[in-house]
Amino acid sequence: MKITSIKTFVIDCYRTNWVFVKVMTDEGLHGIGEGTLEYKEGALAGAVADLEHALTGQDPFDTEWILHQNYRDAYWRGGAVLMSALSAVDMALWDIKGKALGLPVWKLAGGRCREGVPCYANCWFAGAKEPEEFAAKATAAVEAGFRGLKWDPFGKNYRQLPPEDFKKAMKCIAAVKAATEGKAEILIECHGRFDVPTALRVCNALEEFSPYWVEEPVIPDTMRALADVRSRVRVPIACGERLYTTQQILDAIELRACDYLQPDSSHAGGTHRHEADRRHLRRTPHPLLRPQSVQAPSQTPSLSRSAFRLPDTASTRRCSTTCRGARTSSTKMFASPTASCTPPTGPVWG
Repeated sequence: MKITSIKTFVIDCYRTNWVFVKVMTDEGLHGIGEGTLEYKEGALAGAVADLEHALTGQDPFDTEWILHQNYRDAYWRGGAVLMSALSAVDMALWDIKGKALGLPVWKLAGGRCREGVPCYANCWFAGAKEPEEFAAKATAAVEAGFRGLKWDPFGKNYRQLPPEDFKKAMKCIAAVKAATEGKAEILIECHGRFDVPTALRVCNALEEFSPYWVEEPVIPDTMRALADVRSRVRVPIACGERLYTTQQILDAIELRACDYLQPDSSHAGGTHRHEADRRHLRRTPHPLLRPQSVQAPSQTPSLSRSAFRLPDTASTRRCSTTCRGARTSSTKMFASPTASCTPPTGPVWG
């Protein structure tokens, strides 16, 4: 079997468009992968076109060599664009393997360690502006079955947080906490926007709400700043969706920069690289793995496959509503529409 071509599809999906690749073979089988890269669809499509020249004529089963060769021979290594293109292609190649062998991918990679993986909700708060509106949305999400809710209550502030915005954010968090107490965890997103003093202030103030984690509280350009913050606060810290290479992920582990590690298989090397990172993670006792997903159809099964395989997995993300297609795109993965995802039983991603 040989690769004959790669097609790229950009799909309108509100503000974060999906980008899929379709790897074609001379035996009629094809594989689907995803490299969705927010606001950089054109750059990603160009990178995939460059990879097509290198992959045409190769055996799609040689996933290890294909990923290594095209990463190694890229003079400008790493980065979001190249790694997302490689990730999409790698997912598609594993899709082809599953189809050719008639097995779900998780069985090709060693089987499963669990029956399901807990999901938390994102996008549940759409339309809410005031604390009481967030509380009402949170109540609805919990009633729908979610046991974890994540959101960013800090607006569009960068580096510092003005006193009035800080006060409003704390009111919002308090309202959601009161609405979900004893029913669901709260997870606070910072989107990597604060300097160290502001991150410390925020994390210390959040301690009274017992968040499941605080995600990316500092500007993500240096792991050392994040490790500094984590060493000085008592709330759990999460990071990793903007780490593209195994070395970056290892740096986060070795610096003890986080409590929850969040690699995104559509940016960090696809299915194969998640397996490599998993092997490194199993040798370190510190962070829990929490695969990241923007809930597109290809990415969710790929990430969830890793989560089924790992005894160290904490949870995975699922958009609850609002994003067109997000709720219905991966319904085969979910035994219930909200609380958890279960491993597929059909070939490939299921």
